[in-house]
Amino acid sequence: MTSPSQTGVVEKTAPGGTEGEAPAGLAPRQLMWRRFRRDRTGVISACVVVFFFAVAVLAPVIAWLYGKDPYTTYGLDRPELLDPLTGYPMKPNGGVDGEFWFGIEPKLGRDVLTQLVYGIRTSLLIGLAATVLSTLTGIVIGVVAGYTGGRTDYFLGRLIDLLLSFPQQLFFVAFMPVVTALFVSPQKETPTYFRVTALVMVLWLLGWMQLARLLRGQVLSLREREFVEAARVTGASPWRIVRKELLPNLVTPILVQSTLMLPNFVTTEAALSFLGVGVVEPTPDWGRMFAKGANFYEGDITYMFFPGIAMVVFVVAFNLLGDSVRDAMDPKTTR
Repeated sequence: MTSPSQTGVVEKTAPGGTEGEAPAGLAPRQLMWRRFRRDRTGVISACVVVFFFAVAVLAPVIAWLYGKDPYTTYGLDRPELLDPLTGYPMKPNGGVDGEFWFGIEPKLGRDVLTQLVYGIRTSLLIGLAATVLSTLTGIVIGVVAGYTGGRTDYFLGRLIDLLLSFPQQLFFVAFMPVVTALFVSPQKETPTYFRVTALVMVLWLLGWMQLARLLRGQVLSLREREFVEAARVTGASPWRIVRKELLPNLVTPILVQSTLMLPNFVTTEAALSFLGVGVVEPTPDWGRMFAKGANFYEGDITYMFFPGIAMVVFVVAFNLLGDSVRDAMDPKTTR
């Protein structure tokens, strides 16, 4: 059997299980993209994720083309849409028809499709902002702790351990009312922008530690490698060593952890809104739709069906995408 150097071709197994050949001399980024394209699960998951982000970005356009908005109470304006005794849609399946594609909300008669589209927009905005802030914080603290070592590493390590010891879900539920009470008078209604900002800050506060701990361990192993020692000998500054030598070797864990972090933040935000400490009426939100659906499921299961299916598809697709990115960036991993 000839070696790769003799043939100029490297044998490898694609993530999907089929064997392929990659020409020698390709850049790591090209090899990663080549492996990712051969993973059908990863490609499909990426398309689903892009679709959700497109829906979030184009929510106003979708509502304009559809001809409805998430705030108008169509059922109250048109009495024939809701049962006057129960408040549930008169038509079967939650009022799904050619006019209201996903039906209407019981009691108020708001359009479910536009509520879901704008709810996805709200949840993804909060989750994405928290993910970006948590990733940047995790990179800075993890790299600083691992590279400097000594007392700095000890102090940051204990800080990470302390924050990881908090029961996050209970802390989120208890801390959100405290944050709003500190800055908004109880006699005044909390502005929507402040609730969104508070959600992002709380998610960020307890969301960066896992990435920081992971990167700290990676940097501890990398800082003793020959290429880092060679950079020190040549007189490179610590900033240059971190930027040129360490960070390029940390791309894989950063990307993988970020792809797992975003759906976790989205579901956490939805859970907080479900419990009444997140986004509240009348702002459309994924979690608030679940809370409403929990009150109506006995008489109208359709209202919870669409946001529930959308949430499951989003979370599964993002988790599968994270696995595919990991496999593509690290050819040694196998499924």
